[in-house]
Amino acid sequence: MLGAICRLRSSSIRVIVASDFASTLLLHRSSISTACIHTLTRASFFTSACLAQQQPKPRQEPRVGTTTPVPDDAPEVKPKSPFYFEAGYALYAKRPSRPFPPPFLSLPSTSFSEPLSTHHKSRDRRPYVNGEMIRGVTNGDDAVLVSDNFVGANDGVGAWGAKKQGHAALWSRLILHFWALEVEKADFNPHREPDPVSYLEKAFAATKEATAQPNEWLGTTTACAALLSSDDETPAHPILYVTQLGDSQILVIRPKSREVIFKTTEQWHWFDCPRQLGTNSPDTPSKNAVMDRIKIEEDDVVIAMTDGVVDNLWEHEVVQNVVDSMEKWKSTESKAQPGKEPGEQSYADGMRFVAQELVNAARTIAEDPFAESPYMEKAVDEGLSIEGGKLDDISVVAAQCKRRTLGLKE
Repeated sequence: MLGAICRLRSSSIRVIVASDFASTLLLHRSSISTACIHTLTRASFFTSACLAQQQPKPRQEPRVGTTTPVPDDAPEVKPKSPFYFEAGYALYAKRPSRPFPPPFLSLPSTSFSEPLSTHHKSRDRRPYVNGEMIRGVTNGDDAVLVSDNFVGANDGVGAWGAKKQGHAALWSRLILHFWALEVEKADFNPHREPDPVSYLEKAFAATKEATAQPNEWLGTTTACAALLSSDDETPAHPILYVTQLGDSQILVIRPKSREVIFKTTEQWHWFDCPRQLGTNSPDTPSKNAVMDRIKIEEDDVVIAMTDGVVDNLWEHEVVQNVVDSMEKWKSTESKAQPGKEPGEQSYADGMRFVAQELVNAARTIAEDPFAESPYMEKAVDEGLSIEGGKLDDISVVAAQCKRRTLGLKE
């Protein structure tokens, strides 16, 4: 049953359709008669209209930010480490996200005068679960989350969009939401290590419960996140706890030496079918999630990204792009932002810029049918004739490790 929920590669279909279309033209070419002239003339006008529509469109900029929303009444979380993330994110969706269904999203009333109207609540379009705003941000079927010490990127399996009551975006977002809540509640410190796999297990259980009632919503998602803590040495050193299930990726880069300190390993059932949490999947956090403990340094950069990046850019291209973006950001010429003086720029703004540049680079390859890409290389290894990049949701979180000053953010 897992095969039904794995991804469908559109470009392989594109090749078959194009081939069939060409064969049809050759088959009927000799039978064109004078009676077809008017039809062909009309077709030429149609072709001209299609070509006009194919003219380059203004390039869309990715959605960006430095923090993902939290409820206004959320209790303040006390720092559990002398280190924290300065982070930003960038998102580009291959198609708009499906709206969350009730009760996760309150639909507007049909009457503005109705006493029980929910119009004022629905205008902000913020989804809720169990009476609390859902943490994170949705991007197509992906979801990302950015907090003081926890960043993540989940990739919902888009094939669920073709299934009745399928909603991969809901699953990817809820998993991150409940995962973040477990991190906030957990009692960990330099003398007691966190257990992010158990937090993910609880988040998975909470997501299954939330999507079962009052209506069942089906979906699956990969999961990857990085939790920042510290050891008990003096002075303390930052420790990164990375959890992985599926083919999203965490990459830790040391900018000063331009080297990769750590990267997660993709988990697959077979080509284009990663391990995933949700409906009909045999995978679970306790059995399949992998947790790594990495000793890092201040100023190391953690990149959490979905396969929209990994399938289109090789590792050395990601590293080069991140380092170049950081250097570009530091230059006074590129630092100016609308409405902000150069002195008002923050490390988080820099990380947002890094994420945005990485999304742009991945998108360039994803939209090029003739580009060489990691996805194409994997497909060829499987004996599949696929060319170009892979058009997919592209989600990136870039987070730089920083040390607190007197217990407060810089």
